[in-house]
Amino acid sequence: MPELVSQEIQNFIEEQSLQEGDKLPSVEAMTQMFGVGRSSLREALRYLEAIDVITIVNGKGIFVRDVGIFRFAGKIKIEKEKRFLLSILDVRRALEGKAVELAAKRITPSQIRELTECLREYAKLKEAGQPTSQIDLAFHRGVMRAAASPILFSVLESISSMYEKFFHEPLGEQKLFDETYEFHPTMFAAIADHDPVRALAEFDKLMNCIEEIIKAY
Repeated sequence: MPELVSQEIQNFIEEQSLQEGDKLPSVEAMTQMFGVGRSSLREALRYLEAIDVITIVNGKGIFVRDVGIFRFAGKIKIEKEKRFLLSILDVRRALEGKAVELAAKRITPSQIRELTECLREYAKLKEAGQPTSQIDLAFHRGVMRAAASPILFSVLESISSMYEKFFHEPLGEQKLFDETYEFHPTMFAAIADHDPVRALAEFDKLMNCIEEIIKAY
């Protein structure tokens, strides 16, 4: 509901051609306008204030802060995608983290060779300045298969369309997570050494790096 209300407020600003510094209706008036409760409206207002669309001045009212339509819409889109990526990252930590742990225990010699070749190709593409998202995805899928847990793999595959958002221009940038490359060889080395504790530690570093990038974007 708060997201819907924030969109309604955006529409109102655009339809009324409000400019920076213009005052919005009162909270009471907007609850009537949009047919929502005060709590949903206040949450929507807090969100819009957090992304610099409005400013709330105690005792004076609610004022428009940023009316650049493209920037306005872009901010909302980016903030939604950031929340989406962080939510899926939680799922990755839980499910893929377990796959990393199992892979370190169960990986076969042939799978070690396959992932070694995968990382070799990854390095070549990175050095050449070529897109690495697909080889990155192939590496992670290789680790999932090495876990030798068909049910876990099928669960991960069932959310693949969401999961793959990390590998297809997240936040509109092809190379957003390029700096996570360094953790792939170290994680793989631990998996190949059958060291689940070290493998998970490197996986956590990779996930933490991604989380920091998203939050700072």
